[in-house]
Amino acid sequence: MMVSKGIEDIDITIPRDAYNTDKDTPTFNAYLTVVVRDSGGRVVKVHRQRSHSPTANFIMLMLPLTYFKNTNRSVTINNTGGISYSYKPGIAYNIYDIPYPNGTVNNPTYLLMIQVGSGSQTNPYSAYSLASPIANGTGSGQLVYSQPPVSSNVIASGNSAYFTISQTFNNQSGGTITITEVGVILNLVLGQSGTTNTTNIGQVLVWYDVLSSPISVPNGGSVTIYYTFMVNP
Repeated sequence: MMVSKGIEDIDITIPRDAYNTDKDTPTFNAYLTVVVRDSGGRVVKVHRQRSHSPTANFIMLMLPLTYFKNTNRSVTINNTGGISYSYKPGIAYNIYDIPYPNGTVNNPTYLLMIQVGSGSQTNPYSAYSLASPIANGTGSGQLVYSQPPVSSNVIASGNSAYFTISQTFNNQSGGTITITEVGVILNLVLGQSGTTNTTNIGQVLVWYDVLSSPISVPNGGSVTIYYTFMVNP
């Protein structure tokens, strides 16, 4: 009875030293920022949302080598054309891995583009392509894609570290273009260790987001999309 009474009397208020501190395990977040400009270059809309959507391709590519070694399994990577490839990296002769550092012998894997579209999907994890990609061009319903720059270094600020990729799209279609979905696409090349052989898997969607509200890009205007990947935001 005395033990029971003692438990009831314990002050359950959380002490200050149990609250969140700067020494906790690092957290990872991604943010999507969209900036729309009119034909005169004036900013007419800024949209920002938290990004939650690495695809299955991204998860499979990020699995540690020990997973493949301990399970002796392979995983499936799907390119944007719906073609499936078996992926089983390792440390041995004749194994297909993502070459690093990339050289001229084994063609490099690289960021191909941030792609925009006018559709949506309810399960981003299983997405291997945008639902309705907007083509690169000046025709009706098209946007002109620029080259996507990537931060040359990881930027450290206070207790946070981050890098950003971005891409600008110009609207020369003659009408307003509405964007509802965004994805990050790599061109993925596997190199066979000990040889010069390569397998070009092609375009691979690794990150996908449906915008929380549609973005309209006026004719003659532009839109710049920023993906920021941050640790300890």
